[in-house]
Amino acid sequence: MTMSDTVPLSILPPLADCYYCYCFCEENIWKLCESVKKNFPDELSRTYAIFISNKERKVPLWMQKASGPGELPVVWDYHVILIHMDASCGSQVYDMDTVLPFPIDFEEYVTVAVRSNDVLRQEFFRFFRVVPAQEFLDMFASDRSHMKKENGEWRTPPPSHPCIVAKDGTTMNLDSFINMEKGTGHGEVMTLNEFTAKFKDSNS
Repeated sequence: MTMSDTVPLSILPPLADCYYCYCFCEENIWKLCESVKKNFPDELSRTYAIFISNKERKVPLWMQKASGPGELPVVWDYHVILIHMDASCGSQVYDMDTVLPFPIDFEEYVTVAVRSNDVLRQEFFRFFRVVPAQEFLDMFASDRSHMKKENGEWRTPPPSHPCIVAKDGTTMNLDSFINMEKGTGHGEVMTLNEFTAKFKDSNS
């Protein structure tokens, strides 16, 4: 049986049944990691939260719901997705903001949604902070202050669940996850080539 003949392990419910809050992708992915830990604990070590950003905080991604019709990308300051290294059929990407399937094969996602840096100016090159799911669950924290205006009003309505506090009591460290300086923070910061090499053909 070839990779294309196998069906990915369903470690998460259909997208419509997953918790989602617009503009809070980091918390959406945290909740997905929480779901994997609860329902498929043996798969947690093969699951990763992926922060996508760069020094300029200008990262183009294609096939995003926010882009509307046409072929133009959305330029996010950062984005967060989940990757599961499925033992039977290769890495699967869970992106809650894409128009692509949920999940989708890693290589197809990179080809269609991330694409090559060759078509971009250097300031738009994407970097990837790859954080093991358990580490993300333990160490991530957000008080959501980045989503408030100067007058204290919300830019968009916040998630309904309480703010996420890290295991060590930290209440806000989102910026350290968005920072793409190698050798800093949690997980590992990778170039596009390094990122692709890590998750390509993960069932081999």
